[in-house]
Amino acid sequence: MSIVSDEQVIKALRQYNGWWRSPDAVKNESKPQKRLAYYEALKMLKHESIRRFVVLSGVRRVGKTTILYQVMDRLIEEGVNPKNILYVTFDNPILKFVTIENVLSIYESLYPIQGTKYIFFDEIQYTDNWELWMKVIYDSRKDIRLMATGSASPVLEKGSADSGTGRWSVLKIPTLSFYEYCKLLDLEVPDLPEGIQLTKLGSLDRAELGDLMSRFGQLQNHFNRYLTIGGFPELALSGDDAYAQRMLREDVVDKVIKRDVLALFNIRSPLLMEKLFLYLCINSTEIFNASAASKELENTSVATLESYIEALEMSNLIYLAKPMDVGSKGALKGRPKIFIADAAIRNAMLMIEDVLSDERELGAVVEMTVYKHMVSFYQGSAAQLGYFRKAKDNQKEVDVVVELPRRKILCEVKYRNQSHVSATDAIVELCRDEKSGVTNAFLITKRLDDFGVTRHDTAVPILRIPAIAFLYLLGKTEAEGRSGKL
Repeated sequence: MSIVSDEQVIKALRQYNGWWRSPDAVKNESKPQKRLAYYEALKMLKHESIRRFVVLSGVRRVGKTTILYQVMDRLIEEGVNPKNILYVTFDNPILKFVTIENVLSIYESLYPIQGTKYIFFDEIQYTDNWELWMKVIYDSRKDIRLMATGSASPVLEKGSADSGTGRWSVLKIPTLSFYEYCKLLDLEVPDLPEGIQLTKLGSLDRAELGDLMSRFGQLQNHFNRYLTIGGFPELALSGDDAYAQRMLREDVVDKVIKRDVLALFNIRSPLLMEKLFLYLCINSTEIFNASAASKELENTSVATLESYIEALEMSNLIYLAKPMDVGSKGALKGRPKIFIADAAIRNAMLMIEDVLSDERELGAVVEMTVYKHMVSFYQGSAAQLGYFRKAKDNQKEVDVVVELPRRKILCEVKYRNQSHVSATDAIVELCRDEKSGVTNAFLITKRLDDFGVTRHDTAVPILRIPAIAFLYLLGKTEAEGRSGKL
């Protein structure tokens, strides 16, 4: 005897799919502001010549479900029969007990449906063998187009590499870029030249560059708020920042660590996982030393810590930046840097109420934010991202390194009132070395009047640029469809 009856499943499906009765019902869940990922997901789902299923991956509250509703809304507006659209969330207690096959069978028994069916599966990792069923559906049901989401799953990437090869693509959804944040809040944005490129700014004279930087002054207060409350759409739209931080801790961190991660990974100690994540928040932007962490976390084995870190990475809570060579045989090996996926998560975990007043904390927040933007900007490209540190001189470091087949880009964050770097700093030495392969270098500064090419005698010029301008222009370039083309 089945734990869940067909009648219970039908009741759940009708509850979630209100547009079967009233086509406008989907608009109650769809929001007018659309993220960049919406357009990419819609393009992939509807592509006429290349049929692909789409899996949206990202941390909780990043807006994956909203994208599903927005796509459904668009399909209905374009004339798709609402009954040809099925939404299912496997986070529902009833639907966790049924397979994808059962759901589709029950759905197709409800109405006489003709033409292409559009299937939307939310939190797909909670149903067994999802990747195998998606493979079967893709291969045997040419009349189905499918989009799914997953907050935390050890098989999203693996499933794509195995069963999903040539069948579906994983689209990672980061938190809002600063540019998206401005658009979401419908802020008055700077009037900028058409097609502006970060890599071309160094060719402007000081007056032109100064005029450009001054245009970002109107966004300074908004940028400060963005650094504090982060890029979660619902929280960005909230009028209560203190409450938003509390919700971030409860909805994102606690549910992911105390529920998702435990359910999907072999985690024997929930308390240790929570302590480890707190440890990583405290030491974010620092190089992770597993042996040192082991001693500070009750002498937990290095192997256990590494497996827990892998789970946090797969849960979209952290980024791991690997050490990279930049024309030097003396680069540090084997130790990653840890970046929290959104600085606001760290602020919420550490209960930092006024990050703006602490220069050291603020510097870490901006470094995390720069790395997150770069990961998003180069998603889907051939770029390798990491950091550089000389093995024999722990002070010689470059925060972000981007390596492409024909380009190597350095970013050093100096978000403080005085951004001066000396001739012996790593970014200067690497830009002076013609054999390093560096093509572009940026020094990310704090003040809007702290801009321009540094005075160091280097083969590759180092451009000082305020963080607010760098991040806004990076997001704008991505929004204009020029991702990966700095």
